[in-house]
Amino acid sequence: MPKHLFIWQGNDRQAETIRGEMLAHSKAEVAQVLQQQRIRATRIQRKVTAPSWLSPRSQVRKQDITLITRQLATLLQSGVPLLQAFEIIAKGVRKPILQHLIQDLRQRVESGQALHNALRQHAAFDALFCNLVAAGEMAGMLDTVLERLAHHREKSEALQIALRSALVYPCSVLVIALIVMALLLSFVVPAFQNIFASFGAELPALTRGVIALSQAWQSGGWWTLALFAAFGWGLHHFSQKNVRWQHWRDTHVLRLPVVGHLLRHACIARWTRTLATLFAAGITLTEALEAIQGVTGNARYAQATHSLQTQLMRGRSLAQALETEENLFTPMVIQMCAIGEESGALDHMLDKTAQHYEREVEATVARMATLLEPMMMVVLGLLIGGMVMALYLPIFQLGQVV
Repeated sequence: MPKHLFIWQGNDRQAETIRGEMLAHSKAEVAQVLQQQRIRATRIQRKVTAPSWLSPRSQVRKQDITLITRQLATLLQSGVPLLQAFEIIAKGVRKPILQHLIQDLRQRVESGQALHNALRQHAAFDALFCNLVAAGEMAGMLDTVLERLAHHREKSEALQIALRSALVYPCSVLVIALIVMALLLSFVVPAFQNIFASFGAELPALTRGVIALSQAWQSGGWWTLALFAAFGWGLHHFSQKNVRWQHWRDTHVLRLPVVGHLLRHACIARWTRTLATLFAAGITLTEALEAIQGVTGNARYAQATHSLQTQLMRGRSLAQALETEENLFTPMVIQMCAIGEESGALDHMLDKTAQHYEREVEATVARMATLLEPMMMVVLGLLIGGMVMALYLPIFQLGQVV
């Protein structure tokens, strides 16, 4: 059951009126917590907030969790007690939902819960995060584990930003081109069509094609666009629930000429980075493989990771198991894992492999951005320029006749 934000008002032991906000599952839970604090509640109501997509301050983002993790690791390494560290972090946070999140964690830890159990009560912390914190608490090295976890999340987010930046420019240019074309077909071409009708001469083939496209667009273009949007929305929701479709989609995406190569290296970088972080925290290899099955976001890699875990439980080494998945993991990954297992420094070799492929992804994104810019300009020129040329071609021919 998700938690909601409640506004409360009550009287303390001195009969003074105090107000506040609290994250809880229900009004009864808020009243119970206030009673434990010896506050007699007079009014409790749920705070109405805007949807998360309208108000970014009403949701916890991945970047927020990364920042909190980094701050908590720094404070613990400086010798600050855990409860005091929560107080310091809460004072520096501006988003109300983050303040309530940190205060709730502090209250749970203060009441005797372990930190990893307190984290599991909030959806903002995934199973991987909680498992790492649990390993750090059991080993007595919570500050070190949080430091590695913060480093891991920062690297993963930097990789995601690099991938998104490679897609933002071409997608934005394509969307703008389609909007301009829709406006031309809806308003500009019909105006020119009325002018051409008064010429009484045969129009060029290019102009006739543009006019026919405009008529088709006006008769059912917007409905077709709406149907495509509805189909895309339905396909997205279908793909989230259908495992076989996810596997088919992710397998074929990896086979694409340029994008597939980039996504493959990005998955390898994320997979090796996460496995290195877990293994360095003292988690066994089989448990670590179970925890990272969904870390790449690719169903094909999740299936391969489950297969690797099964092979390790049967007594095979990681390098030997990786050889059965050569289409997903490159020879360099297999070789680095073999060296790491033989030398007893598997976490170090996995970290080096992750660094290599992160640099590969950044270099590929930079090359793609350099090549895509002139290519998109050519495409934009052909689409918009070709349509404008089709509209002015009859006028030029009329001028030659005169």
